[in-house]
Amino acid sequence: MYRKFELAPKPPSEFGLPFEERLSADNRWVKIAQIIPWDEFESEYAANFPAAHGAPAKSFRMAMFALIIKEKLEISDRETVEHIRENPNIQYFIGQSNYSNELPFDPSLLVYFRQRISPT
Repeated sequence: MYRKFELAPKPPSEFGLPFEERLSADNRWVKIAQIIPWDEFESEYAANFPAAHGAPAKSFRMAMFALIIKEKLEISDRETVEHIRENPNIQYFIGQSNYSNELPFDPSLLVYFRQRISPT
C-alpha cells in the first residue's frame, strides 16, 4: 500500500529541532532537497504498490534520498540508516518534519528501495 505524502518540502526554518535551533539553508542536503521536482516522481513510485494491501510504504523522498546518501557517502546500508538517525540535516533531506533519535527504518529496506528505484 502507498499513501501519498506531502509533496512540497517545508522550508528548513520549519524543521523541528530540539532547543529551538534551525537548519542552515546553506547546508548541502537542504539545498538539494529544495530543488527536487517531487510531483514528477511521486505517481511513478506509487504505481509499485497495491492500492489497499499491506503495510504503508515509506515515501518516495525517503527511499530515493536514502539511496543518494548511501552512494554519495559510499557507506553500507546499516551505516546509512545510522547516519540518517544522527544528522538533522539529512532527516530534513529525507522528508521528516522533526528531528528524531530513532532509526527511520530498518537497514534491510534499502534492498527494496534499490529494487523499486533503478537508474534505468
